[in-house]
Amino acid sequence: MNQQNEMTVVEHIGELRKRLALIVVFFLFALIAGFFLAEPLIRYLQFSEEARNLTLNAFKITDPIKIYMQVMMILALIITSPLIMYQFWAFISPGLSDRERKVTLGYIPFSLSLFIGGIAFSYLVLFPYVIGFMLNISENLDIQETIGINEYFQFLFQITLPFGFIFQLPVLMLFLTRLGILTPMMMTKYRKYAYLALVTIAAFITPPDIISHMIVTLPLILLYEFSVVIARIGYRKFLRAEQQQAIEEQTEDLPPK
Repeated sequence: MNQQNEMTVVEHIGELRKRLALIVVFFLFALIAGFFLAEPLIRYLQFSEEARNLTLNAFKITDPIKIYMQVMMILALIITSPLIMYQFWAFISPGLSDRERKVTLGYIPFSLSLFIGGIAFSYLVLFPYVIGFMLNISENLDIQETIGINEYFQFLFQITLPFGFIFQLPVLMLFLTRLGILTPMMMTKYRKYAYLALVTIAAFITPPDIISHMIVTLPLILLYEFSVVIARIGYRKFLRAEQQQAIEEQTEDLPPK
């Protein structure tokens, strides 16, 4: 019995290694695609409306290549993310029922859409306000800013990328409720603690002014409430699936007529 369990663990490790190897190979091809996509994206960000009035400088000779490599990596991760999510789903799917497999597989495009939507929201709404706020402070204090291109892109990544992950909250909540790990009653009960966590996260990724903090906090709270609604739907489906499974098990236990 122990040997059988050990073989099962070894098989799982072998399967995990194959899936990781596939992800690594695909990521390398995605890096090649990122190499060709990085330059037009950098040019677009560099000459966008937010950066049009800024003169971006390289303070180190390695700054341009550093930015190029970072954009390549981010693009490659975004391109590879659907495969990563699919491989994760395929790895855990043997432990799910047929109904759960079909439902959770549909989370992948939904999750990718939310990730891109989170980045778009932060870039189009939050980032312009933050840049304008910082420039206004410099102008009021008669400070001539010399902005490094490395610092500009690091700040851009710091503002936008976290929102891509934060916007995954509805998918995570729905996934956990469909597995019965989380319930909407728990989410409602601990709502005030969730709000406190979201306010703290907003404080970390925004400048220290109340307006930008509210611009981030309010969407996060709305996102949490949307997650509660989604969780209620997922939990009702989970209860129906459990009830259906119990009926099927009772039917199988009945003696044949």
